[in-house]
Amino acid sequence: MAHEVGHEVANQLGFANFIQNVDGVGKAVLVFLLILSIASWYLIFTKSFANWLEAKRAKAFLEKFRDVTSLEQLNSILKQGKPDNAFVNLATEGLSALRNAGSFGSQKLAGAGGISEFMTRAIRNGIDQESARSENGLTILASAGSASPYVGLFGTVWAIYHALVAIGLSGQGTLDKVAGPVGEALIMTAIGLAVAIPAVFAYNAFNRRNRMWLAKLDAFAHDLFVMLTVSNTENNQAKPTGNAS
Repeated sequence: MAHEVGHEVANQLGFANFIQNVDGVGKAVLVFLLILSIASWYLIFTKSFANWLEAKRAKAFLEKFRDVTSLEQLNSILKQGKPDNAFVNLATEGLSALRNAGSFGSQKLAGAGGISEFMTRAIRNGIDQESARSENGLTILASAGSASPYVGLFGTVWAIYHALVAIGLSGQGTLDKVAGPVGEALIMTAIGLAVAIPAVFAYNAFNRRNRMWLAKLDAFAHDLFVMLTVSNTENNQAKPTGNAS
């Protein structure tokens, strides 16, 4: 007899029985948690792969960049490759800004703070754009990590309310009356945590990656700035000034 009661209670606590007996509010909570979970795992896989691929491409470009000694070589490398990582994009923007600086004229360029200030703003703008791009999707992960436990807790409270109603209607708090609603409450809590924990870990991991990535990009920006300004100065000094009268 005790075995049969235990088996019945186990069935009431099962997930299949939970899906069958959950009401509209509980189903809405489940659907919302499922959407958050799918979105989180989609971002985890896609961003992980994209970050790995971009790091691989950036490493290949930086190995070539170390051997660059002139603007012509840099321009040749950029033309051969594709704008498929932040370092290539920043080098392209810096080289383009250097070319555009010559079309402003010395007076307008001086009003903008000189060639160094003009190049600094152009490169810094490229870094800011990469910083914004690297944060795409993190809001969803942060929302899933912070909201999912509370959504699951809401489902838990709602299920406990059902348990109390069942006790009130039956007039006695026997296990067979409250096992189902209590099991529903536990499942809601577990689902909320199952959605939140991977999202929190992924959010922290991507944040750490972005900090390291932007630090490397900032160091590269310094080397790029030096190369562009020094090469530009050398090219200006090498230009003939005309024959002396």
